[in-house]
Amino acid sequence: MKITVLGTGDTVGTPKVNCDCEVCRQAKAEGRERLRTSILIEHNGQNLLIDTTPDLRRQLLAADSPHIDGVIWTHGHFDHFMGFADFYRVQREIIKVYGAPEVLDYCGSVFNFIRHAEFPVLPFEPVEICGMEVTLFPVVHDTPTYGMRIRADGKTFVYSCDTRAEICAESLALMRDADLLLLDGIFPPGVNIAKHMNTADAERLGKELNAKEFWCVHMSHKIPWDYAYGASDMQTWTL
Repeated sequence: MKITVLGTGDTVGTPKVNCDCEVCRQAKAEGRERLRTSILIEHNGQNLLIDTTPDLRRQLLAADSPHIDGVIWTHGHFDHFMGFADFYRVQREIIKVYGAPEVLDYCGSVFNFIRHAEFPVLPFEPVEICGMEVTLFPVVHDTPTYGMRIRADGKTFVYSCDTRAEICAESLALMRDADLLLLDGIFPPGVNIAKHMNTADAERLGKELNAKEFWCVHMSHKIPWDYAYGASDMQTWTL
Protein backbone atom coordinates (compact mmCIF):
# COMPACT_ATOMS: atom_id res chain seq x y z
CA MET A 1 0.00 0.00 0.00
CA LYS A 2 1.14 3.49 -0.83
CA ILE A 3 -0.67 6.01 1.34
CA THR A 4 -0.69 9.72 0.54
CA VAL A 5 -2.37 12.38 2.66
CA LEU A 6 -3.72 14.81 0.09
CA GLY A 7 -4.56 17.30 2.83
CA THR A 8 -4.09 17.55 6.57
CA GLY A 9 -6.24 20.56 7.52
CA ASP A 10 -9.52 21.05 9.32
CA THR A 11 -12.77 22.37 7.91
CA VAL A 12 -11.42 25.85 7.08
CA GLY A 13 -7.84 24.90 6.19
CA THR A 14 -4.62 26.76 6.90
CA PRO A 15 -4.04 29.62 6.38
CA LYS A 16 -7.47 30.58 7.62
CA VAL A 17 -9.29 33.37 5.78
CA ASN A 18 -8.99 36.74 7.57
CA CYS A 19 -6.59 35.38 10.20
CA ASP A 20 -3.37 37.09 11.21
CA CYS A 21 -2.07 34.54 13.73
CA GLU A 22 1.58 33.48 13.62
CA VAL A 23 0.84 30.17 11.90
CA CYS A 24 -1.26 31.82 9.19
CA ARG A 25 1.29 34.63 8.68
CA GLN A 26 4.05 32.05 8.26
CA ALA A 27 1.90 30.06 5.85
CA LYS A 28 1.26 33.07 3.64
CA ALA A 29 4.89 34.21 3.76
CA GLU A 30 6.24 30.75 2.82
CA GLY A 31 3.42 29.62 0.52
CA ARG A 32 2.42 26.77 2.84
CA GLU A 33 -1.03 25.29 3.25
CA ARG A 34 -3.03 22.61 4.97
CA LEU A 35 -5.81 21.61 2.59
CA ARG A 36 -8.81 19.76 3.96
CA THR A 37 -8.03 16.20 5.06
CA SER A 38 -8.33 13.37 2.56
CA ILE A 39 -6.27 10.27 1.80
CA LEU A 40 -5.28 8.41 -1.37
CA ILE A 41 -4.35 4.72 -1.14
CA GLU A 42 -2.69 2.97 -4.09
CA HIS A 43 -2.63 -0.83 -4.19
CA ASN A 44 -1.91 -3.16 -7.10
CA GLY A 45 -2.80 -0.57 -9.72
CA GLN A 46 -6.03 0.61 -8.04
CA ASN A 47 -6.66 3.88 -6.23
CA LEU A 48 -8.95 4.31 -3.24
CA LEU A 49 -9.90 7.80 -2.07
CA ILE A 50 -10.95 8.39 1.53
CA ASP A 51 -13.24 11.43 1.61
CA THR A 52 -13.80 13.96 -1.16
CA THR A 53 -12.90 17.36 0.23
CA PRO A 54 -13.74 20.82 -1.16
CA ASP A 55 -10.05 20.97 -2.17
CA LEU A 56 -10.25 17.76 -4.19
CA ARG A 57 -9.53 19.23 -7.61
CA ARG A 58 -6.24 20.72 -6.44
CA GLN A 59 -5.39 17.61 -4.47
CA LEU A 60 -5.87 15.22 -7.39
CA LEU A 61 -3.89 17.48 -9.70
CA ALA A 62 -1.05 17.52 -7.15
CA ALA A 63 -1.18 13.70 -7.06
CA ASP A 64 -0.77 13.54 -10.88
CA SER A 65 -4.47 13.01 -11.60
CA PRO A 66 -4.86 9.33 -10.62
CA HIS A 67 -7.84 7.32 -11.83
CA ILE A 68 -10.07 6.74 -8.81
CA ASP A 69 -11.45 3.20 -8.47
CA GLY A 70 -13.38 3.71 -5.25
CA VAL A 71 -14.35 6.31 -2.67
CA ILE A 72 -15.09 5.89 1.05
CA TRP A 73 -17.02 8.61 2.85
CA THR A 74 -16.32 8.75 6.59
CA HIS A 75 -19.19 11.09 7.46
CA GLY A 76 -21.50 13.77 6.17
CA HIS A 77 -19.68 16.99 7.07
CA PHE A 78 -18.96 19.57 4.39
CA ASP A 79 -15.17 19.28 4.52
CA HIS A 80 -15.26 15.50 4.03
CA PHE A 81 -17.52 14.96 1.05
CA MET A 82 -18.52 18.16 -0.77
CA GLY A 83 -15.77 17.92 -3.40
CA PHE A 84 -17.25 14.76 -4.94
CA ALA A 85 -18.33 16.66 -8.05
CA ASP A 86 -14.75 17.71 -8.80
CA PHE A 87 -13.72 14.59 -10.71
CA TYR A 88 -16.78 12.58 -11.73
CA ARG A 89 -17.10 14.18 -15.19
CA VAL A 90 -13.44 13.45 -15.94
CA GLN A 91 -13.71 9.70 -15.37
CA ARG A 92 -17.03 9.36 -17.18
CA GLU A 93 -17.95 6.07 -15.57
CA ILE A 94 -20.09 5.26 -12.58
CA ILE A 95 -18.05 5.83 -9.45
CA LYS A 96 -18.14 3.23 -6.67
CA VAL A 97 -18.76 4.84 -3.29
CA TYR A 98 -18.57 2.99 0.02
CA GLY A 99 -19.61 3.95 3.53
CA ALA A 100 -21.87 3.17 6.44
CA PRO A 101 -25.54 3.09 5.36
CA GLU A 102 -26.55 6.33 7.10
CA VAL A 103 -23.50 8.14 5.69
CA LEU A 104 -24.30 7.02 2.15
CA ASP A 105 -27.96 7.97 2.60
CA TYR A 106 -27.06 11.55 3.50
CA CYS A 107 -24.06 12.21 1.24
CA GLY A 108 -25.61 10.35 -1.69
CA SER A 109 -28.78 12.41 -1.46
CA VAL A 110 -26.76 15.62 -1.78
CA PHE A 111 -25.13 14.26 -4.94
CA ASN A 112 -28.19 12.62 -6.43
CA PHE A 113 -27.43 14.44 -9.71
CA ILE A 114 -24.20 12.43 -10.10
CA ARG A 115 -24.31 8.86 -11.36
CA HIS A 116 -22.62 6.76 -8.71
CA ALA A 117 -22.98 3.27 -7.28
CA GLU A 118 -23.39 3.06 -3.51
CA PHE A 119 -22.12 0.07 -1.54
CA PRO A 120 -23.25 0.13 2.11
CA VAL A 121 -20.64 -1.22 4.53
CA LEU A 122 -21.68 -2.38 7.99
CA PRO A 123 -19.35 -1.53 10.88
CA PHE A 124 -17.07 -4.28 12.15
CA GLU A 125 -17.69 -6.43 9.05
CA PRO A 126 -14.61 -6.66 6.76
CA VAL A 127 -15.18 -6.08 3.04
CA GLU A 128 -12.85 -6.08 0.04
CA ILE A 129 -12.36 -2.71 -1.64
CA CYS A 130 -9.72 -2.24 -4.35
CA GLY A 131 -8.15 -5.54 -3.37
CA MET A 132 -7.74 -4.55 0.28
CA GLU A 133 -9.58 -5.68 3.40
CA VAL A 134 -11.44 -2.69 4.84
CA THR A 135 -13.25 -2.67 8.18
CA LEU A 136 -15.22 0.37 9.29
CA PHE A 137 -15.67 1.19 12.96
CA PRO A 138 -17.70 3.93 14.67
CA VAL A 139 -16.01 6.81 16.45
CA VAL A 140 -17.42 9.68 18.55
CA HIS A 141 -18.39 12.86 16.70
CA ASP A 142 -21.58 14.93 16.48
CA THR A 143 -22.88 12.95 13.49
CA PRO A 144 -22.44 9.26 12.52
CA THR A 145 -18.72 9.00 11.75
CA TYR A 146 -16.46 6.06 10.98
CA GLY A 147 -12.78 5.27 11.03
CA MET A 148 -11.29 2.34 9.18
CA ARG A 149 -8.75 -0.46 9.40
CA ILE A 150 -7.22 -1.39 6.05
CA ARG A 151 -5.15 -4.55 5.54
CA ALA A 152 -3.08 -5.45 2.50
CA ASP A 153 0.13 -7.42 1.92
CA GLY A 154 0.42 -8.20 5.63
CA LYS A 155 0.38 -4.52 6.66
CA THR A 156 -2.23 -2.51 8.56
CA PHE A 157 -3.24 1.11 8.12
CA VAL A 158 -5.68 2.66 10.60
CA TYR A 159 -7.33 6.03 10.12
CA SER A 160 -9.79 7.96 12.22
CA CYS A 161 -10.57 11.56 11.41
CA ASP A 162 -13.11 13.54 13.42
CA THR A 163 -13.55 11.98 16.85
CA ARG A 164 -13.32 12.37 20.58
CA ALA A 165 -10.95 10.07 22.44
CA GLU A 166 -13.77 8.17 24.17
CA ILE A 167 -14.04 5.52 21.45
CA CYS A 168 -15.82 2.24 22.23
CA ALA A 169 -13.78 -0.84 23.13
CA GLU A 170 -14.78 -2.74 20.00
CA SER A 171 -13.50 0.07 17.78
CA LEU A 172 -10.32 0.47 19.83
CA ALA A 173 -9.57 -3.24 19.37
CA LEU A 174 -9.54 -2.72 15.59
CA MET A 175 -7.27 0.31 15.93
CA ARG A 176 -4.48 -1.49 17.80
CA ASP A 177 -1.03 -2.47 16.51
CA ALA A 178 -1.20 -0.61 13.21
CA ASP A 179 1.85 -0.16 11.03
CA LEU A 180 0.59 3.38 10.39
CA LEU A 181 -1.98 5.27 12.45
CA LEU A 182 -3.43 8.67 11.48
CA LEU A 183 -5.63 10.48 13.99
CA ASP A 184 -7.58 13.70 14.34
CA GLY A 185 -5.61 16.30 16.29
CA ILE A 186 -7.34 19.59 15.68
CA PHE A 187 -6.08 21.85 18.51
CA PRO A 188 -3.04 22.17 20.80
CA PRO A 189 -3.02 20.66 24.31
CA GLY A 190 -5.37 22.38 26.74
CA VAL A 191 -7.91 23.34 24.07
CA ASN A 192 -10.91 21.03 24.33
CA ILE A 193 -14.04 20.90 22.18
CA ALA A 194 -16.92 18.48 22.22
CA LYS A 195 -16.31 16.65 18.94
CA HIS A 196 -12.53 16.42 18.34
CA MET A 197 -9.29 15.41 20.01
CA ASN A 198 -6.51 17.86 20.67
CA THR A 199 -2.95 16.78 19.92
CA ALA A 200 -2.32 15.59 23.48
CA ASP A 201 -5.41 13.36 23.28
CA ALA A 202 -4.25 11.99 19.93
CA GLU A 203 -0.69 11.35 21.10
CA ARG A 204 -1.94 9.57 24.20
CA LEU A 205 -4.31 7.41 22.17
CA GLY A 206 -1.63 6.63 19.59
CA LYS A 207 0.69 5.40 22.35
CA GLU A 208 -2.04 3.30 23.95
CA LEU A 209 -2.86 1.71 20.60
CA ASN A 210 0.77 0.63 20.10
CA ALA A 211 1.10 2.00 16.58
CA LYS A 212 4.47 1.52 14.89
CA GLU A 213 4.13 4.97 13.34
CA PHE A 214 1.72 7.73 14.35
CA TRP A 215 0.82 11.13 12.86
CA CYS A 216 -1.89 13.74 13.33
CA VAL A 217 -4.13 15.02 10.55
CA HIS A 218 -7.20 17.28 10.50
CA MET A 219 -5.15 20.02 12.15
CA SER A 220 -6.31 23.61 12.53
CA HIS A 221 -4.33 26.82 12.09
CA LYS A 222 -3.61 26.67 15.83
CA ILE A 223 -1.11 23.83 15.26
CA PRO A 224 2.42 25.16 14.57
CA TRP A 225 4.20 24.05 11.42
CA ASP A 226 7.01 22.40 13.40
CA TYR A 227 4.69 20.18 15.48
CA ALA A 228 6.58 16.88 15.76
CA TYR A 229 3.62 14.61 14.98
CA GLY A 230 2.00 16.81 12.36
CA ALA A 231 1.69 15.18 8.94
CA SER A 232 2.20 17.36 5.86
CA ASP A 233 0.08 17.66 2.74
CA MET A 234 1.24 15.12 0.12
CA GLN A 235 3.26 13.15 2.67
CA THR A 236 3.49 9.48 1.64
CA TRP A 237 4.17 6.13 3.26
CA THR A 238 4.70 2.73 1.63
CA LEU A 239 3.63 -0.23 3.75
